[in-house]
Amino acid sequence: MLSFTLKRFGSALLVMFSISVLVFLIFFATPGVDPAARIAGRNADPATLAQVRHSFGLDRPMPVRYLLMMRHLLIDRDLESFVNRGSRVIPQILQATPVTLSLVIGAALIWMTAGILMGTAAAALRGKAADPLIMLVGVVGVSLPAYWLGEVVNLVTQKQLHDSVFSWVPPPGYVGLGQDAGQWALHMLFPWLTLALLYAGIYARLLRGEVVTTLNEDYVRTARAKGLSERRILIRHALRCSLIPIVSLFGLDFGALVGGAALLTEVVFGLPGIGKLTYDALQNLDLPVIMGTVLYAAFFVVLANALVDILYARLDPRARHA
Repeated sequence: MLSFTLKRFGSALLVMFSISVLVFLIFFATPGVDPAARIAGRNADPATLAQVRHSFGLDRPMPVRYLLMMRHLLIDRDLESFVNRGSRVIPQILQATPVTLSLVIGAALIWMTAGILMGTAAAALRGKAADPLIMLVGVVGVSLPAYWLGEVVNLVTQKQLHDSVFSWVPPPGYVGLGQDAGQWALHMLFPWLTLALLYAGIYARLLRGEVVTTLNEDYVRTARAKGLSERRILIRHALRCSLIPIVSLFGLDFGALVGGAALLTEVVFGLPGIGKLTYDALQNLDLPVIMGTVLYAAFFVVLANALVDILYARLDPRARHA
């Protein structure tokens, strides 16, 4: 298991290196485009362009440029945004990361709990009226775009019913957990529910199919023949085996969301997380910030993939030799 873990993290580092090279080439080696002008932003004066060329070594060979960029990003951590002058990229990312983690972790707890309960209940009640009703709720959740649902939630809680039913709802924004835990939870409640609704429906539908398939396996029939109760068969045998693909999917979704895939939810609710930082950078064509957030997102996706593979190998030893 230790050998498999080391190999998996080694391949993850190789993937990260490849992604960094690819991102660097997109920004610095696109034919016919002056990288200094792209980094400095719109209407940059000659002095700024000269400063950018000197800072990024744009008059030097390509491998040297790559090494200089990685040094700015990973060692010196002084990569600077020339659109928002004086604003450094890495501190912005580090400041935004707790916000995104607060959003994604809270939403993940809700969607995993709801998805497992809904999927298990639908499988246990298959053939009865409750089964299609639970799946219908899941389809509704999947069908509602997060940005639209978020706008509707804001409209109802901040305007239409704010003076009556939702007078306790704070305005959109973020309060740190260390500042005030109660206000932190209140500010995050509706963003959590909005983001979780989409994924709960997906996980419920996936889990239901897995549990129903597992309940028809031979070893489940053997368990029934031994006289085990349906509840015990469902929870200890069918649900346990059915959670393996759920864990794999969860790792990928969690990594992508922490990497900034919750962009629309953060923008709608005014949360200054990684997604909002990326959105603002795209609006201003702030390429150093875009490059930093792209590498940040790639890091979490690759890390999540590696952890999922290791967990999968732990649950099923045959995967170590695949």
